Amino acid sequence: MAGPSVTATIGDVDFQVRLADGTHEWIADEPASLGGGDTGPEPASLLLSSLGACTSITLKMYAKRKEWPLESVQVELSMQSTAEGTNIDRRIALRGALSDEQRERLLQIANACPMHKVLSGAIHIASGLAPQ
Repeated sequence: MAGPSVTATIGDVDFQVRLADGTHEWIADEPASLGGGDTGPEPASLLLSSLGACTSITLKMYAKRKEWPLESVQVELSMQSTAEGTNIDRRIALRGALSDEQRERLLQIANACPMHKVLSGAIHIASGLAPQ
């Protein structure tokens, strides 16, 4: 089964990239301080957004299936690259009348979200030129 597919296109507007997945369209850009127009999130923010969205959805689905009183999830993410690699800090706030055991289980489930698995596993990127 093929996974998701996204097309990124840049034209004559410096650093503004139009992204599309066949159903949705959105924009990435660089901040003005780097010469961009700041019309959309920078690429690193998009990467963190994927992990935040996946974490939130996974926790909401799990709690719903278990009929736990999870009212909301807020995930704050930051990323720092060093010579040893990249570190992502993820802080998860759970709202609702959850027991300590339920909260701990949800923290464990956060690590099972598909984007967490992708980002913490081996990643291989194959690049090639598309036909003109």
